[in-house]
Amino acid sequence: MSTGVFAVVAKRIAPGQGAGASMDKGTDSRGAGGAAGPIGGRTIGGALTGVGPRPGPPPVLRFDQYIPHPPSAVWRALTDPGLLALWWASGDVRPEVGHRFTLDVGAWGVQPCEVTAVEPERLLEYHFAEGVLDTVITWSLEAEDEGTRLHLSHSGFDLDSLQGRLAYSGMGNGWPHVLNGVERALDAVSARS
Repeated sequence: MSTGVFAVVAKRIAPGQGAGASMDKGTDSRGAGGAAGPIGGRTIGGALTGVGPRPGPPPVLRFDQYIPHPPSAVWRALTDPGLLALWWASGDVRPEVGHRFTLDVGAWGVQPCEVTAVEPERLLEYHFAEGVLDTVITWSLEAEDEGTRLHLSHSGFDLDSLQGRLAYSGMGNGWPHVLNGVERALDAVSARS
């Protein structure tokens, strides 16, 4: 089991920092004193320490990014393996419910996935890191002005495990940087055309 991705330091993400972001427990954390911190855990010297079981639904990482490309282009960035590899991970993704594939996320290993929902140019959902994290990534797209608002929801983190807590914190810090790559990849492809 690969755990390199989870060796990170807990950090708060303030609303409006980079990509639109919130780390919450299934509700909008902005209305209750800003973005949630390291999942109720304590930090000692910046490192996340253990905490006990949590009541309520598992937390969800939510982000959104405006991309000045039409939904059809953003959809291709999510579903075309060559484009996906330009901004996030290489893998044999296909927008087909039941399709099992892997994503090679570099130092964090090859993660098994399965597509669970598809609405072309609107929604793509898949189980991510099956057997390791067992989380769900949901991408939704909406036309906005001359471009697309890309929404990402990453849910299902097991905060009763150290690995789940570290993944939640690490991915909360990492996703905004990953999302910034979508526009760069689409710009690069457009420039070559």
